[in-house]
Amino acid sequence: MRKKIVRKRNNVVRKSQKNRAFFSGKTFRYVIGFFLVLLFIGLTYHYRIGLAYYFSFKSNKTLTEASEAKRISDVRNFQVLEKSEGQSIGIDVSEYQGKISWSYVDTIENKYPLHFVFIRATVGMDRPDRQFKRNWLGAKENRMIRGAYHYYRPNENSLEQAALFIKTVKLQKGDLPPVLDIEKLPKNQSIANLKIGLRRWLNAVESHYGVKPIIYSGERYYDDFLKEEFSDYLFWIANYNFYREQIENDWLFWQFTEKAAIPGIIGNVDVNIYNGDLQQLQFITVE
Repeated sequence: MRKKIVRKRNNVVRKSQKNRAFFSGKTFRYVIGFFLVLLFIGLTYHYRIGLAYYFSFKSNKTLTEASEAKRISDVRNFQVLEKSEGQSIGIDVSEYQGKISWSYVDTIENKYPLHFVFIRATVGMDRPDRQFKRNWLGAKENRMIRGAYHYYRPNENSLEQAALFIKTVKLQKGDLPPVLDIEKLPKNQSIANLKIGLRRWLNAVESHYGVKPIIYSGERYYDDFLKEEFSDYLFWIANYNFYREQIENDWLFWQFTEKAAIPGIIGNVDVNIYNGDLQQLQFITVE
């Protein structure tokens, strides 16, 4: 009899524990589900303007007009462009965009005019971009403010890289200052030596053109390695994160997406915002 009583008590305990565990797990799933629903509602509300445009239900558009307009590739892109009204918009291109039909490169979504373009000129110390000459001329003929940038390779000689850029790029009145694109960390040298090399490139290019170059990099790279020691330079910063919707005050340019659709260009294109209007952009060009 005693053994049976003990077994019954154990069964009651197990059953009670199972009920509590099930209830706890079920409650947890409900809480997570409720949180996800709130998150979805919050994001939908925040991006309501972009979503309305994307799905062609914006109040000031008829369905016929909407069907004729190109859909923006990213709802966030439209949100950023809406918040950047009045600021100058541009793109950057390289050989990866293939042969561009420059006469068609004019706006994003038939609404936001494109004022400027940065064109990759050189890579490291050994070669120009394969489409640079064509793009450089095409942008000029299309009456866009153009600028040239160099993709810097940290493990190659900085002065030879500068010499290649100088040999390749002939800046004219109305062009943007030269740009140094630094994105990678060195493999065979210290960060201190990397910074020495960057300074050498910047000084050589500034001495040749008589204008201070702009530095391009990602926001994290900028914060970690460039912000303090290169504070005497203006920066073009890349950040595609959905929570970033406006340019920082200390950024000259902001590359906010790499997935935009532009007339005349096949595939995705980077889009940039200048921290000012068209007149202010023209003010920083080469004289």
